[in-house]
Amino acid sequence: MTKSKDASQKLCLDPRGGLPRLLEIMARLRDPQTGCPWDIEQDFASIAPYTIEEAYEVADAIETGDMAALRAELGDLLLQVVYYTQMGREQGLFDFDSVSNTIADKMVHRHPHVFGAESRDKTAEQQTQDWEKIKAAERGDGGTLDGVALGLPALLRAVKLQKRAARVGFDWPDVGPVIDKIAEEARELTVARQSGVQGDIAEEFGDLLFVMANLGRHLGLDAEACLRAANAKFTRRFGAVEDRLRAIGKTAGQSSLAEMDGFWDAVKVAEKLPE
Repeated sequence: MTKSKDASQKLCLDPRGGLPRLLEIMARLRDPQTGCPWDIEQDFASIAPYTIEEAYEVADAIETGDMAALRAELGDLLLQVVYYTQMGREQGLFDFDSVSNTIADKMVHRHPHVFGAESRDKTAEQQTQDWEKIKAAERGDGGTLDGVALGLPALLRAVKLQKRAARVGFDWPDVGPVIDKIAEEARELTVARQSGVQGDIAEEFGDLLFVMANLGRHLGLDAEACLRAANAKFTRRFGAVEDRLRAIGKTAGQSSLAEMDGFWDAVKVAEKLPE
């Protein structure tokens, strides 16, 4: 049922309007006659990059422990879903309720130990195995690697591909062979570099990264989280190097590599000293 103009305006301005308010705001923004020109021009493909960006900003807020920022970023991420469902409704494809019911049905189906007669007397590991069996049954007769999203960050997708292959027995039995494979790929990268063929160099570099992701999996580490931590450490230490350069009236661009290396080593030592 279409809302009257006054009812729509009242809902859009209601600070306690909740989800219905947000849905109505998006409908108004996309109205071809009275909406926002930018919002009207958007489509699924144009919004997708914003969705990825907002998901990362949610992760950033969690990592920094900023709960006020997390609330705001979750709102931004929810807006993406509302945006897609409004466009889907306009095209007669789906709407917010049908999307919500689809995921609700999936959660009920994948948790028979909660919503069905199946026993809850299982370990978390057993429940994870059951979850994967249910997902495999949902995929039907497709390939083992089918459904691993192409749009995932490459490192995360590598780990997911490896986990899928491992479930059907295509995996190294322990860490040792993985480390041996890393040494092999490093040698192949060296050979490719000596050849000077850029395509071969890129391929071998990719193979090395793929095996490094596999090593993280075998070590029980989150490769994405480890790389984020390494990025944060580099950012922190390089910032400290720049602080030391500023103290002597220099910028990084005015410094030599040897001088910056010296400060870098000093920063590392300072980080390890007891407070």
